[in-house]
Amino acid sequence: MSIKNIDKLLSKENEQLNRLHKIVKDTLSSEELIIHNLMNPPAETLSKGQKISDKVAMFGGSWRFIILFGVVLTVWIVFNIYALGAFKFDPYPFILMNLILSCIAALQAPVIMMSQNRQEEKDRQRSENDYMINLKAELEIRSLHQKMDLLLEEQIKTLFASQAEQFKLIKGMNAKLDKLSEK
Repeated sequence: MSIKNIDKLLSKENEQLNRLHKIVKDTLSSEELIIHNLMNPPAETLSKGQKISDKVAMFGGSWRFIILFGVVLTVWIVFNIYALGAFKFDPYPFILMNLILSCIAALQAPVIMMSQNRQEEKDRQRSENDYMINLKAELEIRSLHQKMDLLLEEQIKTLFASQAEQFKLIKGMNAKLDKLSEK
């Protein structure tokens, strides 16, 4: 009869452990879904203007652009210094070159800013997602701590109950041994 009580206590403990394992597995699987959704966001739909601004910003902020632009300016200046009479289309103060450079800068700057604004919005969204994940992780950790505390509390109760049953069994065995030794 006492052994059955111990078996019941152990089976209750196993049931409780199984329930806790299931809760942890469910929590982890829901975390995987959130992480999967964040790592594979829905495809972004860009207008033609946004695509162009991204390409201009990518090209305008590259070494390829700087080198190419430096070569073009050098050829422009060298040609206009050493060209003969009628072939000089932009003589020494290079007014036409300055006008073209100003126009390029005036057009390129807002286009690059549009691309940077879109990138900033993406970064802000990414930052908000990170915050939400960290907040959820903190809440899950707190929840797991509470579950662990509950588990430890239940295990201690079960341990005390099984020890009490064991003490009863030992007392019963001692009583039987005392009776046998008296005979």
